[in-house]
Amino acid sequence: MEVREATADDGPTVRSLALRSMEASYSLSPSTIEGAIRQWYGVEEFAEKLEDDEVQLLIAEEDGEPVAFSESVLVDSRGDIHWLHVAAMYRGQGIGHALYEETRQRLEDAGAETIRGLVLADNTEGNRFWEKRGLTKVGEGSVEIDGTAFVENIYVDHEGSEIQPIVVEDRELYVDRSDSDRGSKGAFYTVYSEEDRENKYGYYCGSCESLVTSMDSMGRLECDSCGNQLKPTRWDAAYM
Repeated sequence: MEVREATADDGPTVRSLALRSMEASYSLSPSTIEGAIRQWYGVEEFAEKLEDDEVQLLIAEEDGEPVAFSESVLVDSRGDIHWLHVAAMYRGQGIGHALYEETRQRLEDAGAETIRGLVLADNTEGNRFWEKRGLTKVGEGSVEIDGTAFVENIYVDHEGSEIQPIVVEDRELYVDRSDSDRGSKGAFYTVYSEEDRENKYGYYCGSCESLVTSMDSMGRLECDSCGNQLKPTRWDAAYM
């Protein structure tokens, strides 16, 4: 198997691989899957990913034929693997594992100290994949797909907590440095009202160190102090 970086000519290949993989792994309607793929990997969206220095798109080939791809991103010192798609007919041959190892190595070479994997809770095969790679489930998130909420499991390659207490207006809150998303100027970190991370309070802007507790009128996360905006990825319903 050979692994290479995606090029502008790989757009149709990536869309085809994602379609075949998702049809085999997710119990979603064909229209939802097709709409999501257009949004993530449409012509303009695919070009933007290729131009983004923090996004990594890798293509795995067998005898010159693309059979899998991964999409990952470096967020501070953490590597997030958003997608690792293997065409259904090539599963069970170790391609997913080999592509994961290559993706991880390249993330670490770029500065990642930890790895995080994300997968919908009802994707049994996907959850087993992360567990077999030695990652540990540390939490859950809620994502919205075509108006319906789904549970997304979060896996990391260590069990340590990076909770950091902060004081805002005489109230102690807790920033989770291990739970962050990319912004246009810096990362957004999840903030909780208690150390046990039971109740989410808002977000902490890594650009200007301000607390963000509300969305804008379009439902998008933006820091009022510095204009840092959350970059849409994965299942963001506002962009579907």
